[in-house]
Amino acid sequence: MSERHLVEAFLEMQSVERGAAENTLAAYQRDLDAYLECLSGHGASAVTASRSDVEAFMADLAAQGMAPSTQARRLSAVRQFHKFLYAEGRRNDDPTATVARPRKRQPLPKVLSEDEVGRLLDTVRARAFAPHERPLEGLRAMRLHVLLELVYATGMRVSELVSLRSAAIRRDARVMTVRGKGDKERIVPVGGRAREAVEAWRSALAASGRQQGTPWLFPAFSESGHVTRQSFARDLKDAAASVGIRPELISPHVLRHAFASHLLANGADLRVVQALLGHADISTTQIYTHVLDERLRQLVETHHPLAGR
Repeated sequence: MSERHLVEAFLEMQSVERGAAENTLAAYQRDLDAYLECLSGHGASAVTASRSDVEAFMADLAAQGMAPSTQARRLSAVRQFHKFLYAEGRRNDDPTATVARPRKRQPLPKVLSEDEVGRLLDTVRARAFAPHERPLEGLRAMRLHVLLELVYATGMRVSELVSLRSAAIRRDARVMTVRGKGDKERIVPVGGRAREAVEAWRSALAASGRQQGTPWLFPAFSESGHVTRQSFARDLKDAAASVGIRPELISPHVLRHAFASHLLANGADLRVVQALLGHADISTTQIYTHVLDERLRQLVETHHPLAGR
């Protein structure tokens, strides 16, 4: 049976036995046509292809610049085709069995520039200390200010931030205790500006009478418990829009990314950033290595004696 007839038999099986849709069958056809064309160029066929032939096909897809997701889809089609050939007795092995699936590129995190974060913090700070007709509006503005100062100063996860207890930050202390994933505690430094924001917030909260009987640093105003992540995210997006930052580009997690990226860009060690973020594995922190790559490039271009030649 020719390769064309083998593919037709495979597609018929997918349609009759598995109920594959027309679009799915068309995708299989395109993927297998590309595979068989590549095999032909290497002097192989579907019934003689080896693992190295399949890997050569995958390497060719990568060389064409295909996305890892597209490569993975084509490999899936080829695998199913070879399983069909094995089941039909056309082959006594499956050359795709040990071929590695293409690894998806990890998307780079969204990061605000230092200037954007600075403008956002300055605007929120000005609103926090401006006169307000309604006391609750003033409290909300001050709460947003201290939330922003803390997340950018410490890189806390939003869940860690909103659930902070008042005892976590002691007066005049330069560090704070954060309870993170797996109920693990870590010590995080707190800068002077963030500490000042916390003390101003505590004073305003005490004067309002809303601090009584609550263990939370950021109690909710409309109900018991602490402020929610959703409430913080909404207020953050509104503030960002007012300084020209598109709301879809910002979230509490984006500020955590900014904390890590700006530290690395200014010379911090990756291991230090790992500890501050509370990552159990350094591989999680390595999503920020694009910042290190850029800093290393600039260092070489600036300081290497042959860089300007």
